[in-house]
Amino acid sequence: MNSETVAEAPAPFWLIAGIDFRNLGWVALALGLMVWAIQYGEDWPLRFVHVASGVLLTGADILMGFVIGPVVRRLEFEARRAFALKLLPRTLFILTPLGIIAPTSGWYLAVQTGYLEFDYPQFWWVVASLVVAAVLAIQGLFILLPTNIRVYLEMRNEQPDVPKVTRIMRRYFMIIASQGVMQILIVIIMVKFASGL
Repeated sequence: MNSETVAEAPAPFWLIAGIDFRNLGWVALALGLMVWAIQYGEDWPLRFVHVASGVLLTGADILMGFVIGPVVRRLEFEARRAFALKLLPRTLFILTPLGIIAPTSGWYLAVQTGYLEFDYPQFWWVVASLVVAAVLAIQGLFILLPTNIRVYLEMRNEQPDVPKVTRIMRRYFMIIASQGVMQILIVIIMVKFASGL
């Protein structure tokens, strides 16, 4: 066998910084399903999209915040790094669309079912759901998503800044845990809606 170094094959065009952008197809499919359910105008498909995306997002937030977060914090840095390099690119294409689909379909479901026409004091439940959904969306899209990308790119460096990554990840998992708490609140509010205001 030849001892010369074999040149590495170039990465496929869809693989950028280790992130497989073919997953955008699944994202487009999920968003397309949401748009179809909104346009279809019937209650069942829209309710299904809202409940399914909400359940998946709630479960992921609770799992990440209260199970995975505490476990990962106790790992050695290299183990955390290996875990993050596998997990973060996947959550980018799962949690981000769910964070868009659940509140968007929820808004259209509220409009379609007449929840926005309630009088007070019942309307306070609508206000509570809108506030919790807004906090979840802002945290998810404007704090967690950019943090996810920053940590991932830093972890890909040959010599990542360990104190910086540790500090960022500590805040990241605290926000994920707060999302878990907010998700429990939204479940309580949704149960109230389902059982009648």
